Amino acid sequence: MTGTGAAAGRAPRAAARGTLAARLPAFPWDRLEPFARIARSHPGGIVDLSVGAPVDPVPEVVRAALAAAADSPGYPLTRGTGELRRAAAGWLARRHAVELDPGAVLPVIGTKEFIAWLPCALGLGPGDRVAHPELAYPTYDIGARLAGAVPVAADEPDRLPGPPPALAWLNSPANPTGRVLPAARMRELVGWARAAGAVLASDECYLDLGFEEAPVSVLHPDVSGGSHSGLLAVFSLSKRSNLAGYRAGFVAGDPALIASLLELRRHAGLMVPAPVQAAMTAALGDDEHARAQRARYGRRREVLRTALERAGWQIAHSRAGLYLWARRPGSGCWESVRALAGIGVLASPGEFYGPGGAGHVRLALTATDERIAAAAARLGAAAPA
Repeated sequence: MTGTGAAAGRAPRAAARGTLAARLPAFPWDRLEPFARIARSHPGGIVDLSVGAPVDPVPEVVRAALAAAADSPGYPLTRGTGELRRAAAGWLARRHAVELDPGAVLPVIGTKEFIAWLPCALGLGPGDRVAHPELAYPTYDIGARLAGAVPVAADEPDRLPGPPPALAWLNSPANPTGRVLPAARMRELVGWARAAGAVLASDECYLDLGFEEAPVSVLHPDVSGGSHSGLLAVFSLSKRSNLAGYRAGFVAGDPALIASLLELRRHAGLMVPAPVQAAMTAALGDDEHARAQRARYGRRREVLRTALERAGWQIAHSRAGLYLWARRPGSGCWESVRALAGIGVLASPGEFYGPGGAGHVRLALTATDERIAAAAARLGAAAPA
């Protein structure tokens, strides 16, 4: 019996038009699998430094708050509980000298989700440009493509020819490079964005992880001039509090923009689960676990950086955040990935983050002390005499 419609071979209308996925490149980390196989074959096992996924325990204060809120049968508040919003505002004031009304805080289901969908949420589309750093987390580019807008890699969005971008991303401390933007430069970009009518969004997921430099938020009065008009700052608890598995983040800034984003998220049902909101509240109210985690990363950073430099690698930027941006003189990024895989260490090729990264690799500090020590020992054994 012959079927009709799609069963008879006629493609569904959505498929015929092309899905959103058709706008996107292949997922870059899939290309690492052959090198992961090489690294996994090392007698001492793989040291996976290719992804910034936390490996340390979730703090007990956070787990206790999650468990206490587990009996949450009703729908959570899209805007977040008052306790959560006050905790977020309190953390910003206490740790980063940023004063804002708790009403200008909005929880999000992990910051990657928010970054990917912000251009759509702002109503951007064909003809609009979205600027992002030249070496950058790929999701800024992906977000522009999802909206049908035009991604533009530019470290100086204020100097781009033609119409100004509708949205410009900052990222300090930067992924992948660990570069910290000076407050004076950020202040210039705030002035430019306001004059151009652009939204300036700052990805500040690593703000608590300054090592050689102290990063500053775009919402800091020395940068914003005391007004958050046109500004959004994105914060994650994935690295500060080991909550990547909780999908816990928030955005803060311009009250009018936050109100508009809240309304859209209410319609779309984008709600952070109530137990996760309780866990976030506890995490943002406790600085001790964050200090301890930062110290762990600092120790791992020193061990790995010292080993790389003794083995002849050069480190650029890497003054804050969770990564070392490294190059082996005379080698391209894929040659370097292969060389590291040969000693059981997996790194990300710099090419993933933009053409300017073709000579570098990114190594994450998110591995246990034992695995970081193993990587350092292998680098030492492989170094030329």
